[in-house]
Amino acid sequence: MIPFRNSLPYDIVMKDVYVPECPFCGRSQVLLPLKAEDVRELRGSARKRAVIFPCCHTRLQLVDADNDYLLADRPLRSGG
Repeated sequence: MIPFRNSLPYDIVMKDVYVPECPFCGRSQVLLPLKAEDVRELRGSARKRAVIFPCCHTRLQLVDADNDYLLADRPLRSGG
């Protein structure tokens, strides 16, 4: 189970991965430098993936994913 505070919701649109809001700068509808295949490779594997948000250039390490959320190696929000 993905810890809520380390999770980030995402959407796939035409093989591109978007997050509704950047957890660091608050910009909305951020296109991540990931493709749908990258997310599938993260699911349930030991593989990790570094992502740099194009809006604020913050680096984030992704460690897992499910159909709705990306899992980071650090908290992205309070609670959970």
